[in-house]
Amino acid sequence: MFALKLATFVIALGYSLILPVMPFYMENLGAGGRELGWLTAVYALTQTICAPFWGALSDRIGRKPVIGVGMIGYAVSLFLFGLASSFWALFIARSLSGILSSASSAASLAYVGDCSIEEERSANMGRLGAAMSVGVIIGPLIGGALAAYSLALPFFVGAGAAMVAFVLIVTLLPESLERSVLSNKKGSLNITYIKTTLLGPAGIILIIIFAAHFCQTGLQGVTGLYVVEKFGFTAGQVGILWMVVAGVLIVIQVFLTGPLEKRMGDKVLILTGMIGKALVSLSVIFAAGFAGMLAVMGLFAATSAITVPTLNASLSKVADQQKGTLMGLASMTGNLSKVIAPLLSGYIYDSNIDLPYIAMAAVALIGAIMCVVWRRYENQVSTGSTFLKEGESHE
Repeated sequence: MFALKLATFVIALGYSLILPVMPFYMENLGAGGRELGWLTAVYALTQTICAPFWGALSDRIGRKPVIGVGMIGYAVSLFLFGLASSFWALFIARSLSGILSSASSAASLAYVGDCSIEEERSANMGRLGAAMSVGVIIGPLIGGALAAYSLALPFFVGAGAAMVAFVLIVTLLPESLERSVLSNKKGSLNITYIKTTLLGPAGIILIIIFAAHFCQTGLQGVTGLYVVEKFGFTAGQVGILWMVVAGVLIVIQVFLTGPLEKRMGDKVLILTGMIGKALVSLSVIFAAGFAGMLAVMGLFAATSAITVPTLNASLSKVADQQKGTLMGLASMTGNLSKVIAPLLSGYIYDSNIDLPYIAMAAVALIGAIMCVVWRRYENQVSTGSTFLKEGESHE
């Protein structure tokens, strides 16, 4: 699992270490905010489209080769980014990055589902998320330091780190699927399986995953602007705010998500997290000053830390021999929210800076309602199975 966590860390690191560099890089190429928006959108969009296919491919040929392809492709795309001399070269490199990095993310989630016993699945998903959060924290610091020497250097360093992760995956990561299982795969995206699955509990979980990611990315997209406009935060204060968010995510995902899931059960924990997201989103409007925003955003990070890994673990539990396909759909669902939520938040923010938080609270409540629906569905299925067994015993 070390190599897998390192791969997840490197993807997050490669994404975040270029953040401080991008405005200056774009300026040097004569591009502006519109072009930067296109780069952000095409990355999320290509991940959304490609994740299900990578997940299905991992069901066919195994998790390890798909994760490896994702890592070496990610290294190549970052290297091309560093060499780019025009906006279109950046656009092509960013598209390639989204296409290939989605391979690693979808197959990694499926890998954790393969290798974890049911009681440990949420904890292991949380640790994978923590590795990503560490990369998000460290990336901008490294990127800013490297950019002092060359604006292209962060991209080359990220490419090198991805190649190191690729080598470790190839040499250290064992395949999680047995050959006998792989030999039974049909070799393509099973549309019939997807339709059947979406009509059951997996479809409900995917809706909740969408709501959770939508709420999270929608708030992240405007909170930096919000605290500057409403409270006059400095760049340093905004940086501290996001570091606190990432720190809370890491601590809770590593130490608390697994034990809480064992104690409360996955459905109750997810329901608690979604209701918490709604309440915290509304609380942002009433927060006062730097200390108040730190407290509120720390609580928001806590709701994300207990919700997202548990949702991924729950989705993995309902899969049979198609974990890769399902986790690919989960990646697609989360990435789709990253395309839509920031756009929605940005547009309604211009009308009223409080509106995004009200909208995200409403989305979180929809997720909570779907969680209640999920619990009732499971109870009905369980009750129906009990009646069926009783009927068979009487016969």
